[in-house]
Amino acid sequence: MNEYTYPIIFGIIVGTGLRLLMLRTDYRQYPTYLHGKIIHISLGFIAASLGTFAVPSIMEKEFTAVTFLTLAASQFREVRNMERNTMTELDEYELVPRGNTYIEGIAVAFEGRNYIVIITSLLSTLAYLAFNVWAAILTAIILYLLSKKLMSGSTLKDIVHINYAEPHFEGAGLYVDNIYIMNIGLPERQEEILRYGMGFILEPKNFNVRSTIANLGQRQAILHDVSVTLGVFRDSGTPALVPLIKRDLDDGRIGVFILPQDKDLDRAIKTIGAVPVLENAIRMPYESRPEMEGKKQ
Repeated sequence: MNEYTYPIIFGIIVGTGLRLLMLRTDYRQYPTYLHGKIIHISLGFIAASLGTFAVPSIMEKEFTAVTFLTLAASQFREVRNMERNTMTELDEYELVPRGNTYIEGIAVAFEGRNYIVIITSLLSTLAYLAFNVWAAILTAIILYLLSKKLMSGSTLKDIVHINYAEPHFEGAGLYVDNIYIMNIGLPERQEEILRYGMGFILEPKNFNVRSTIANLGQRQAILHDVSVTLGVFRDSGTPALVPLIKRDLDDGRIGVFILPQDKDLDRAIKTIGAVPVLENAIRMPYESRPEMEGKKQ
């Protein structure tokens, strides 16, 4: 063994361990157990190895070895494409699909986590070689806390008030509060909807949130997560039993209509509040620079 053996082992363990900590199967059931996890753990090990070996290579003036980091970047972009394509194919068989915006957000997260592993392994190995093992452990802990903060985005409960509103009919029109959802003419379907349906009003906490929750991808993510958690009372070929979200054009509120198999009000509110705010849906019209007004983008 030489002077680089223990730092290399330490860097690989830290990087792979971090990827394990960031990998979990939650209510969204992705990645799947067991094969999906094996793929991402293996990629995490590769990312940790690349970040770790970069430091000894630079110290030994083997700068050509650093070019592998560039190759890794292109490979992890392929991971993003792989996840996107896989989830898009699977989405066609969901009773309530995720939607392209949600899928893109998940794919980007998987790519980004591999880069975090590379940086963590690289800096931990550097601290080990430059100082000692205790400095390396401290560096790894700081990077873990930082990565946990970076990878935990905001959720809907942070940006909206969630209130229950009983669905009701006015003639053939289905409403949640005063927000029109859809037209149901068959009395049998109306009876099923009133029996199984639940309605919620999401009220934005500020003006910027109006544009975010108006995004169709964000709305579809809400419907998917609620349907996965609480089940959905529908089957293929029943368009009248499709969960929907519609917007109040006057004040930006949105009305959520769902048909859960488990009509648990508290659980439904918690599920809606836990839906992630999709990065591609975030809009901040009030934070645009005044000097850009009137100029072409």
